[in-house]
Amino acid sequence: MKVMVVMGTRPEVIKLAPVVDALRRSVDTVVCTSGQHKEMLAQALDFFEIEPNISVDTMSPGQSLNVLSARLLTEMDRVLEQVRPDWVLVQGDTTTAFCAGLAAFHHGIAVAHVEAGLRTRNLKSPFPEEANRNLLSRIVTRHFAPTALARDNLLREGIDESHIVVTGNTVVDAIMLVRNAWEHPPASLRLPEWDGPSHAHVLVTCHRRENFGAIKGICQVLRDLCGQYQKYQWVFPVHLNPAVREPVMRELAGIDNLALIDPVDYPSSLYLLSRSVLAISDSGGIQEEAPTFGVPVVVMRNHTERREGVDAGFATLAGQAPERIEAAAKAWLDDEGRRRALRDRSNPYGDGGASQRIVSSLLGQPVEVFNG
Repeated sequence: MKVMVVMGTRPEVIKLAPVVDALRRSVDTVVCTSGQHKEMLAQALDFFEIEPNISVDTMSPGQSLNVLSARLLTEMDRVLEQVRPDWVLVQGDTTTAFCAGLAAFHHGIAVAHVEAGLRTRNLKSPFPEEANRNLLSRIVTRHFAPTALARDNLLREGIDESHIVVTGNTVVDAIMLVRNAWEHPPASLRLPEWDGPSHAHVLVTCHRRENFGAIKGICQVLRDLCGQYQKYQWVFPVHLNPAVREPVMRELAGIDNLALIDPVDYPSSLYLLSRSVLAISDSGGIQEEAPTFGVPVVVMRNHTERREGVDAGFATLAGQAPERIEAAAKAWLDDEGRRRALRDRSNPYGDGGASQRIVSSLLGQPVEVFNG
């Protein structure tokens, strides 16, 4: 059996790295990268020691989603003719995942979808990811749902239960790989000197398209919070997208206890998260990663496809309104007992066995599903 794994962004590499590792021990595995996020993709590939078999270049400055999609479909058509896999395996909700799945479907090749079934039920939030994963589910052969909630979403949409396997989220597998590799700060992590305790961080990230118009209000909230909670070092790895970077660097420069740093590699990101008292973010990955470390998250989005963390008490869905983000952050920062209570709770997203469940399913072996 030959499986072609397609990835194009850093989150895809992170979540597929443990799957690639497990696949390579069992089947003929071809890794194809689309270059959707070229620089950050290379960073993650290097850390997980993944050498792509095939790399295509689909990006150009300022291109639209339609141009990207057309290039991806054209390149995937050529690659599939060359590789002729039995399965194409994709992850999540990126344009790379959808277009690779669609190209495989056009070739009559079975598609396996890692992290299937996540839904906000609002096609504009997040955009275009919610549409990508909805459309992908109509053409997938094997749905690897990370949780029972994701499985139930698929069942409500008429997906045959026999085509769904609840695996847990592979990000938990990836965290285990990273945690085994460091006991001290990763060598690549560089932070300004600060007099406070090393663990007293608040981590901030913001990158989603839906928040581009809300950046100025988010910056004002962060300025206020930094002033009110000066005992914490606030750390903001600023995304390279000019729609985020330019207003953040302009609005938040010169705050003594706020470190505006360049994007960090994955082990550094996890290390920062593990040492934080709170994360304020619009990232789906951080929502899934934070429970492993018992760190609460204020989610700067109006909708989330990851309700499990909210329901388990790890996350607050604050929305995009500045006053709600500030209130949610204060509620966590002012209640140490509430934060401490998270440390002994299990991660609702996975147990570290997702990758092996995926491989076993593809091989037709019995799978003991993840029960949360």
